[in-house]
Amino acid sequence: MTDNVKKNAVKRLRRAAGQINGLERMVEEEVYCVKIIHQSLAVKAALSAFEDVILENHLKTHASHQIKKGKEEKAVRELTAIYRLARKK
Repeated sequence: MTDNVKKNAVKRLRRAAGQINGLERMVEEEVYCVKIIHQSLAVKAALSAFEDVILENHLKTHASHQIKKGKEEKAVRELTAIYRLARKK
């Protein structure tokens, strides 16, 4: 993982952590439910953006390396497993 990718990933995780902390405060303060749901959706979007960064890094580094080394089946299995997990959301 390059330093740039790592910084971007950590930045996105910190953003999500801040949003989760905000969600906790909102629940404790009994904020209007719809506002809490909006914040929850923002957390999901932040985590999705984090996943995009990590997946792009994986494709550019690990998956392409596996394919170049003749390990296409392993790359396909890994990506298929990720796809199946993502469909279950």
